[in-house]
Amino acid sequence: MFKKYLYKLENGIAWSQDKISNKQFIFLSSVVVGISSAFAVIILKTFAHKIFTFATYITNISIFKYGFIKAMFPVIGILLTVFVVKRFLGGTIEKGTSQILYAVAKKASIIPRKQMYAQIATSSLTVGLGGSAGLESPIVITGAAFGSNYAQRYKLGYKDRTLLIGCGVAAGIAAAFNAPIAGVLFAIEVLLVDVSISAFTPIMIAAATGALVSKIALDETILLSFKQQQNFDYHNIAYYIMLGLFTGLISVYYSRNFQRVEYIFHHLKLSPYKKAFFGASLLALLIFVFPTLFGEGYESIKTLSENDPGQLLENTIFSDFRNNSWVLLLFIGLTMMLKVFASGITMGSGGNGGNFAPSLFLGSYAGFFFAKFLNLTGLTKLPVSNFTLVGMAGILSGLFHAPLTAIFLIAEITGGYDLMIPLMIVASISFTISKRFEKHSIDVKNLARKGNVFTSNKDANILSTLDTNKIIQTDYLTVSPDENLEKLVDLISHSNQVIFAVVDKENNMLGVVHFNDIREIIFNQYRVKYTLVKEVMRTPVDIIYPTDSMEIVMNKFEKAKAAFLPVLKNGKYHGFISKSKALEAYRTKLKSMTIE
Repeated sequence: MFKKYLYKLENGIAWSQDKISNKQFIFLSSVVVGISSAFAVIILKTFAHKIFTFATYITNISIFKYGFIKAMFPVIGILLTVFVVKRFLGGTIEKGTSQILYAVAKKASIIPRKQMYAQIATSSLTVGLGGSAGLESPIVITGAAFGSNYAQRYKLGYKDRTLLIGCGVAAGIAAAFNAPIAGVLFAIEVLLVDVSISAFTPIMIAAATGALVSKIALDETILLSFKQQQNFDYHNIAYYIMLGLFTGLISVYYSRNFQRVEYIFHHLKLSPYKKAFFGASLLALLIFVFPTLFGEGYESIKTLSENDPGQLLENTIFSDFRNNSWVLLLFIGLTMMLKVFASGITMGSGGNGGNFAPSLFLGSYAGFFFAKFLNLTGLTKLPVSNFTLVGMAGILSGLFHAPLTAIFLIAEITGGYDLMIPLMIVASISFTISKRFEKHSIDVKNLARKGNVFTSNKDANILSTLDTNKIIQTDYLTVSPDENLEKLVDLISHSNQVIFAVVDKENNMLGVVHFNDIREIIFNQYRVKYTLVKEVMRTPVDIIYPTDSMEIVMNKFEKAKAAFLPVLKNGKYHGFISKSKALEAYRTKLKSMTIE
């Protein structure tokens, strides 16, 4: 029955494609992609919430003290995730939003069809059963996959595919937090390289659609939302500046240690199931001692921002110190520092999830720790709940290098903009500190490690999509060093070449001769007849190799101030690259990648 309705829907969309303009069809498509992404959010969030509720209930009625049973859920979840990946997904699954960047840059915005369901299946098992990660990255990837595959289904071009990927991403974030503005900003700030003003419209439509569907169909208590309880006091500006510095440094700490944990697990010489069991066991131990590391952690964030944060110590080994503020602060501080290891172990051992939720978790704990510590020392009296909320913007901005997304996300989920000034201060300072020590955001670092950096530098991004080998011209005529210039003049008169490689019998390049080098000689027959090529050849100012990226090639042209550079392959002369041809390839790619 479902397939029948789906078939009718697809036929209806195909019919409308022939009846309306392309712009109108993109608007319609943004709604469809927005609805699809929102339902992915509903499935994931509902499942994760039900499991969390069930695990909490089991813990409360268990004969075991301190949530021993709850700590076992992640072991089951990660093992099941590995089983699903091995049995149904070909043994591998891409994690993190970096794959979207890579698809846009290198794969013409083509995202594999399996990503429409693979992320939902695996992340629901991992995070839903207590893995210390987030659902937002899988949601974003799923939304992007919906957009890409929808565009492929209706034979849309690269620009429209990329735009619909952005629509899926924006709708996913908007639905996950009921924050449409943050969804739009995340799609543009983090994922899409170059978007014109007109392209905002379908992205905004998709984000609004995703948020609306989520608001109608999803229980609001499942979403991360707050009601601001304390007003902003400008006298605390200095402390917000210090919080920005603090969250910036914590962001660097998280980013570096997360990568280290993933690296360690990647190089463990264990079978996938043994690695999963080993990692999940370590995670279970962490959750047993610090139960707030269970799952996304959104419930504990809400508790932390309320008037009785001591609830976090209930059913823990610290429960006897529930009313001791210093013990609570110690618990918060240790949890904050250990979150990176819990998240790294979750994903490194075979689970699937993302760092979006951990960044909010870490930010709330960092903000609470900072404000509570200063209050307990008697130095000042800060509004702890406000610092708890603003801290989330600091870590999100620092980890993802997305200050605008961080500012507006927290503003939207708190239901007002009274904290806009401290949000701007903390997010911008944290971003600056993180950028100073970490060139790339936490997701882009994965691409950088593989040599596929896709950054906010538009020129570098476009150059990274060009293949050096495709602009090498191998049909250039060559000359021998012992020939006189008569041969060279003859070649110039019968071709449009202005530069020639001088090679020996083994095709080793000895030098180059440019037309300008012999301009004064060619009209003197005597000198042409008795001057050898080797007497006028010169050493090239630089050499290009087929393995050089186009960014390296253009840097070599810039330094050499040359119009042509020779190419060597395996130590032998291979051809030339013309700067004008390279620029033409750049302009063509720029035109094709600009989303209008």
